[in-house]
Amino acid sequence: MTDLPHLAARLYGTPLLVARSKLDVILGALGPRLAGQSISFDGDTAPSADVAVTSDGIAIIPVIGTLVARSGYLGAASGLTAYSDIADTIEAAATDPGVRAILLDVDSSGGEVGGLFDLVDHIQAIRSQCGKPIWAVADEAALSAAYAIACTADRLYVTQTGEVGSIGVVAVHRDESGADAQAGLAWSFVHAGAAKVDGNPHQPLSDSARAMLQADVDALYGKFTTLVAERRCLSPDVVRATEAQVYRGDQAVTAGLADKVGTMRIALADLGATLARPSIRSPVLSKPKETTMSEQTGDIPVIETERPNSGAIVPVPGAVTAQVEQRLRAEYSEISAIAAQAARLGVTIDPAEAMAKGIRPEALRRTVLEQLAERSEATDVVAAAPAGAVPKTETESPIVRRAREAAARK
Repeated sequence: MTDLPHLAARLYGTPLLVARSKLDVILGALGPRLAGQSISFDGDTAPSADVAVTSDGIAIIPVIGTLVARSGYLGAASGLTAYSDIADTIEAAATDPGVRAILLDVDSSGGEVGGLFDLVDHIQAIRSQCGKPIWAVADEAALSAAYAIACTADRLYVTQTGEVGSIGVVAVHRDESGADAQAGLAWSFVHAGAAKVDGNPHQPLSDSARAMLQADVDALYGKFTTLVAERRCLSPDVVRATEAQVYRGDQAVTAGLADKVGTMRIALADLGATLARPSIRSPVLSKPKETTMSEQTGDIPVIETERPNSGAIVPVPGAVTAQVEQRLRAEYSEISAIAAQAARLGVTIDPAEAMAKGIRPEALRRTVLEQLAERSEATDVVAAAPAGAVPKTETESPIVRRAREAAARK
């Protein structure tokens, strides 16, 4: 048995990311019991927190039931799943050396806003740190808050009758003022702060309270649609155009909200086949086949990955560890700086092309230096742009000479 007022406080007057059908069920259960009696969930089954690991190292993590910031004593009886528990389970699987990939088994109509976006950020941080694939299956529902979690997956499956979407936010205000009047009850609030009692159930919703609640809902809706747009490679306008509709099976794939129609068994088979590829077990180091510059090039880690919203496997530059990713970013930043400096001296460099061909910063710097030396127009190829023009002399610039000597030592 659980306390009704406690549940009501988490449902009324606060934004929710829950599908309308689920909200109807919840409100229908609470409505007849608003007099303060307890509510029983004895007939419900609590979601299973067990994590199964397949023989090829795929951890199946359940995301099932109504999603809340914290479940506490309610979870065992009412089928609630806490965002913190999901985060801990995913992190444990990501750091387990025996786990090579994660598959989210999603069957939820959503739930509370609190804690959701922190969980999404945490999952994405875990992925970037561990480098393990994270896939998801909507079996049979990934709606509202549950869809936000499913969107963090690299690839999302949905069963033929499975539902995804409901990309929207809802808030409910319960007006008991009429019932109070019939019962002969009058409520008075003594308060400081104009908005302190806004939205209370014993008064009709005021214009100011409605405006504040609507602003909160709109802000959360913007955050939700931006998340979906980024993760599903859709424009925000396309996501908003769904108008929080629910899509089944093929419709979900056509709308770009899922990648493939398939069951948990199919998703496991596809993920297992992906893990069987050598390029997934370890990074594939490859040197560029050709370069327009004469200097030695370095290796760029390349891994095979799946392009969002596509079943094709394509090789893309990437990193399987945070250290490699950090190194690549540092190299690109240095190459971009060299290109900017060279441009001021009349030498054109495409940083993206240089990075794609694996040209190391030191090699690029030496090549620029040689071109400038041949033209005798170099003033500085390492430091920032000079404040003023440097008169040309008949002898080689000492700055160029020092730069040439430094580059030769690398």
